[in-house]
Amino acid sequence: MQTSARKFLVTGVILALCAASGLMVVRPALSEQEAGELAARYRFAAEPVNSAPADGRTERAVAPGLRDIRAWISAVGAAAGLSDVRGLGRPADLCLVDPRDDSVTLRPARPSEKDGYAPVRLVPAGLPYDATMAPMGCVPVDIDDDGDTDHVVHYWGRSPVVFLNTAGPGVPTAAGHRAVELVTPMELWNSETLNVGDVDGDGNLDLLVGNYFPDGARVLDPTAHDETRMEMQHSMSFARNGGANRLLLTTPTGRPDELPRITDASTALSREAAGSWTLATGLQDLTGDGRPEVYQANDFGPDQLMLNESTPGRVKLTEIRGDRDMITPKSMALGYDSFKGMGVTFTYDGDAPLPTIVVSNITSPYALHESNFAFTPTGSPADLAARELPYRDRSEQLGLARSGWCWDVRAGDFDNDGTDELMQANGFLKGDVNRWPLLQELAMANDDVLHNPAFWPNFGPGDDLSGHEPNRFYARGADGRYTDVAGGSGVAADDNTRALAFGDVDGDGKLDAVVANQWQDSVLLHNTSDAGPSAGLRLVRSARAGAEGATTPAIGAQVRLHHPDRPQRAQLFPANGHTGVSAPELYFALPGGDPVRATVTWHDAAGSHEADVEVRPGRSTILLDTDGTAVVR
Repeated sequence: MQTSARKFLVTGVILALCAASGLMVVRPALSEQEAGELAARYRFAAEPVNSAPADGRTERAVAPGLRDIRAWISAVGAAAGLSDVRGLGRPADLCLVDPRDDSVTLRPARPSEKDGYAPVRLVPAGLPYDATMAPMGCVPVDIDDDGDTDHVVHYWGRSPVVFLNTAGPGVPTAAGHRAVELVTPMELWNSETLNVGDVDGDGNLDLLVGNYFPDGARVLDPTAHDETRMEMQHSMSFARNGGANRLLLTTPTGRPDELPRITDASTALSREAAGSWTLATGLQDLTGDGRPEVYQANDFGPDQLMLNESTPGRVKLTEIRGDRDMITPKSMALGYDSFKGMGVTFTYDGDAPLPTIVVSNITSPYALHESNFAFTPTGSPADLAARELPYRDRSEQLGLARSGWCWDVRAGDFDNDGTDELMQANGFLKGDVNRWPLLQELAMANDDVLHNPAFWPNFGPGDDLSGHEPNRFYARGADGRYTDVAGGSGVAADDNTRALAFGDVDGDGKLDAVVANQWQDSVLLHNTSDAGPSAGLRLVRSARAGAEGATTPAIGAQVRLHHPDRPQRAQLFPANGHTGVSAPELYFALPGGDPVRATVTWHDAAGSHEADVEVRPGRSTILLDTDGTAVVR
């Protein structure tokens, strides 16, 4: 009898400990009523921006050695970039990449608008181009500094092409764009992402190209039976055998519609950074010196945060890694993770001097359960300048750790309350047959065989890997934690998304979002929320190769809004992330609707400048001059 009582006691203690442990690891969450009230602040109406092409497909032709994993290889390509090609004073134009027919088109961001136009296809006429090449992204940028919007398109199978806008602002036409090689002679790159910013501080825009598959590999050539350069990642957690990332400095010639002089500064990237399988990059000035630091989000290996100590014409980037304590897993320390970095964005808590860095990874339940990152500040910009990383991951505490197979992630204030929301693209292979058990086996395979696609499980038509995960829309509650309210706001849908682009496309003072989907129609999420007053700021400088009065976006400019109740801060880097490019504008909430003082800082060839301006509700243009003055128009 005594023995039975002892057994029951031991069993009871074990069950009690298990129950207590379970309660300790339960993530805090809002009640259903609280979540519903939070979601009620947001409303989006989905409007298709394209339709299925007549000759559309759902997979790509690939090299013979990749045929058994062709669905995996075919899982990327959708992209979107917002800009103001027509000169309407709002980002009403969209560059859309549709993998179903590998088209790159300029079109109205909102097809239902009254004065629209037929889509215009950007084709690299006169340049080498065939079916073994496919566009992966389109970045609107005034690359020749003449005041109108050009587009840089990056591909698998060739180096990027620049489509120079030779017609100026207005309704775009095919004849009004001239295709030129970014690098001469053309090279065989497999570029997955491309970012724009002044890295060396000389006042000119530079291009950071994230390449994926090895240079020279004919990934999309079904006749490449003799291909020897093609290989997959040589490690599940530390792959460094990808295509060489490129950093290209530009020097405009001073003449319109002419490609700038290009200087290859890629040797500034470390061997590890250059060889990473990069899916996203982020630029942000984290030290306050006017030069952006570089965040590289890498597939199958550690990300990198690089301190920028460059001078004009001489790039110096130094990787800064985090540290860890006894309760911090190695993969949660910046620079040591083994996750699948696929998107990056920056969001400021009020006007804090350092932003939180949010990074997308693969976080599918009962599948490959990594963690998104939310690196929050623990120090100051001076710490980073001294090569000490002032960041720690708090994704779990903030409710951002898990969301699915994630790609682009972007921060924006959709209800104009002064606090950013986060939208995250989700999905991979959309099908009917769950192939996660096979991928889990691959994840446990020996690194020595991983690089050979013959050892990968077959992934073909009909297979599914996180193909039905909805996009996420995180709103921040009063307790500081984020809650996904996509289902109650109109964001969640059966999309398979790769890219997100934000901008006020209709000029109503509320941010809208373009959702670029893989193998299906893309959509505009038109913001119909009851949002408060806001200010949309076009930060521009004089276009040196343009006509008198021509201006161009002041990429890299920063604004600190001194609102008494809702101070805010933001920097202008529209191309941060995977393959989504937001409008080259900054948006701020103005609760109360009164004018508010703002401090603008920018860097150009003359150095760094700072000036105060008055910000009012509505849309404004702020002209930043080399003499340090800022004029509100």
